[in-house]
Amino acid sequence: MLELENIANKKSKSGTRKIGFYLLEAMLVVWAIIQLYPLFWLFLFSVKNNTEIFGGNILGFPRIWQWSNYSEALSSGNVGRYFINSSIVTILTIVISSILVSTSAYAIVRMKWKYSKLVLTIFLMGMMVPIHATLLPLFIILKNLNLLNTYASLVIPYVAFAIPMGIFILTGFLYTIPRELEESAFLDGCSIYKSFYYIILPLIRPALATIAIFTYLSTWNELMFANTFINNDAIKTLTVGIMSLSGQYQTEWGPIGAGLVIATIPTILIYVLLSEQVQKSLVVGAVKG
Repeated sequence: MLELENIANKKSKSGTRKIGFYLLEAMLVVWAIIQLYPLFWLFLFSVKNNTEIFGGNILGFPRIWQWSNYSEALSSGNVGRYFINSSIVTILTIVISSILVSTSAYAIVRMKWKYSKLVLTIFLMGMMVPIHATLLPLFIILKNLNLLNTYASLVIPYVAFAIPMGIFILTGFLYTIPRELEESAFLDGCSIYKSFYYIILPLIRPALATIAIFTYLSTWNELMFANTFINNDAIKTLTVGIMSLSGQYQTEWGPIGAGLVIATIPTILIYVLLSEQVQKSLVVGAVKG
């Protein structure tokens, strides 16, 4: 009897676990649909004309698929040029900030000098400054340096605001790496530069990947600086370019939607390609912390 009761209890427990598992899967599917539907709606929006958008068919499939919205956005709307400008600014910002963050964090954590803690505190204080509170001072400085309407007018502020968060993440990561690794390399005749390049840099790549993605998101989607410091159509970024597609008296919303889809594609690709890397870096940082 006891054996039969144990078997029945096991079956009931396994049945309860299966029901809980199926409920969790159903909830995750519903949540995934909720998250993905705005992207699907944006795509449908991008292949409609104003008649359908304002004629009661805002949520449904288009009656006539306006694929010409994409060609119009790329040619007449100069979205292709704006996309290239945003790519140049974003890549330069990520590369420069990654170099500065990695070397600065290494110098603060690994090198022994008198004011290392003070310098770290000054860097971290930059996280307390709202980015748009510096709009007017930056505009005056860039104007006096004749840097307005150049890529530098965006890259320099973006790099400056990416450094505090990057150093905050990377210093915490470097504190978890044993110093014995570098000491062994120094005993073998390795210089500090080789030690950083061959030992430290491979170990901090997950943290650098996370910093690069945060920097990408803040740079690619930034509007206020790009709209204020850039007036030349030849070097406008994607956010400003899409905003300028709206006309004074009439606006074709289909090409604007096409431009938004084009602007969203890199973010989706980065998530698909690097999501596993980011998850690993966050897990490693959490375990080490």
